Amino acid sequence: MFTHNLDPIIFSFGIISIRWYSLAYVFGILVGWWYGKKLISNKSLLFKEKFNLKHFDDLITYLVVSIIIGGRIGYVVFYNIEYYLNNPMDIFKIWEGGMSFHGALIGIIIGTYLFSTRRKIEALFLLDVIACVSPIGIFFGRIANFINGELVGKVSLVPWSVIFPTIDLMPRHPSQLYEAVLEGLVLFIILNIIFLKKKYEIGTCSYLFLIYYGIFRIISESFREPDIQLGYIFNLASMGSILSFLMVLSGLTMFYIIKKR
Repeated sequence: MFTHNLDPIIFSFGIISIRWYSLAYVFGILVGWWYGKKLISNKSLLFKEKFNLKHFDDLITYLVVSIIIGGRIGYVVFYNIEYYLNNPMDIFKIWEGGMSFHGALIGIIIGTYLFSTRRKIEALFLLDVIACVSPIGIFFGRIANFINGELVGKVSLVPWSVIFPTIDLMPRHPSQLYEAVLEGLVLFIILNIIFLKKKYEIGTCSYLFLIYYGIFRIISESFREPDIQLGYIFNLASMGSILSFLMVLSGLTMFYIIKKR
């Protein structure tokens, strides 16, 4: 059993603080950017003309903005709408926390579509690449969640349980680490093995990301405490599980459309 005593702040200098969570975002984007260009170079022959890597450099700006806006709006709408209707100005206080993965995902899809339309690029191919590199950022993000002592798991007596003193003194599942392994490491391996096959059909990793992430997230949610302000929706499932189930359905629908086409 481990007692969590990790500091979410790496170091601070006056009013300036560097947090592990912020570093996870930055590192995830930079590593994903670098690795994404490697994947594009590997698959550029899928196009009649060689894919210009500068397009992917330009896409990163769209993605960063999409993640921030989508993630924040998603949190407001999915997880705390009542509070923000009463305190609308707090919506802009991103530094206080509150981001939704599912909201960020919707933002990324919209941002990528707008970018690809302007540049006349195959949107599904870009989304495939993003799907392959996203688990990198998810992995670092979940590790940062663990360091922050947030999104804690349910009470458990398993030998690897963790006590989060800022929550209570009960041993709990380190659900953040479960998510880091499933949504980060395992998902990364699965998608990249498929993407790097010689015969690859554009769109495959996009729908597989929706399906596998949704399944892995639902599994992880079973070990995780629901959000305090929401609890279980209809006393059945957490908001994260419901949104992930919709992801799986979207992925299966996308699979059907691509195969039929």
